[in-house]
Amino acid sequence: MEQILDQLIKSKQVLLVSHINPDGDAIGAMLGLGLALETMKKKVQFFNQSPLPAVYQFLPSIHRIKRDPGDIKTYDTAIVLDCSDLQRIGDFSEAVSKIPSVINIDHHVTNTRFGNYQLIDAKASATAEIVYKLISKMEIQITMAMAYSIYTGIMADTGSFRFSNTTPEAFRISHEMVLAGADPHTVAHHVYETISLNRIKLLTMLFDTIELSEDGAFSIMTLTQNMLSASGTEIADLNGLINYAKRIENVKVAALLYERRNGKKPGHTGSHYHVSLRSDGSVNVSNIAASFGGGGHISAAGFEVYATLPELKKRLFSLSIGLR
Repeated sequence: MEQILDQLIKSKQVLLVSHINPDGDAIGAMLGLGLALETMKKKVQFFNQSPLPAVYQFLPSIHRIKRDPGDIKTYDTAIVLDCSDLQRIGDFSEAVSKIPSVINIDHHVTNTRFGNYQLIDAKASATAEIVYKLISKMEIQITMAMAYSIYTGIMADTGSFRFSNTTPEAFRISHEMVLAGADPHTVAHHVYETISLNRIKLLTMLFDTIELSEDGAFSIMTLTQNMLSASGTEIADLNGLINYAKRIENVKVAALLYERRNGKKPGHTGSHYHVSLRSDGSVNVSNIAASFGGGGHISAAGFEVYATLPELKKRLFSLSIGLR
């Protein structure tokens, strides 16, 4: 951590970036750290290639996250947050890799340790937790905006403190953020109690696609581009949808098969899917994701694949053997 602090002190122009299709932790960690760096008089640019989920639009400064990084050559430092590998940031991964100093801050056990500097803690509940510890070393006062960002990141990645990665440290830091001005009711209201009519329409379609393995331990939901179009939703509305399949009685592992927009690829059969995996904690889904070339956590992981839908479902359901 000391080397990273030294590098941040020397930095002048910093690009902060998180993974495509960002969740609350990716957004919260990026905003929290970027706002802290601005108190150190650093020029900061927030970047994410994807649209941002509507439920996080209440966060202070979220409007500053742009979908274009600008002139890459102007940055002396890039901070990549909540990404197990650099490719997770999307189309600009190669350009970002050429920035003189790349700092990798993450909590995924499958992190490839890319970049010039790494701050990785697989035991942390969220990347936002690691960011809090880094900010604490900067000896600056945490503002209300930083507090909301860090609290939201931890709350989101612990499933509102319900998941198995919820630790005493997660509660301790969240308590500090509440003292610094983050209001738990405000965060919970926006993240869990606000839903658009279009998202409800999408959920209705998704529920009709749910399939269970013969033993009921593995559930699959399928989301197509046609469903997004018909419901008037976009990729930013997908946040948290997989949890509905995970909550089904007796389900140990849930999968959401999302059909990517770019569809076909020369040399590959079938379509392009992103597969999100969640478990009840009894199954290590990062191992499942790794068998497809992906990665993640014990209870949350994912991968990209080209396949026909029947082939993909068959292969996933074959992995459910022995879950009970």
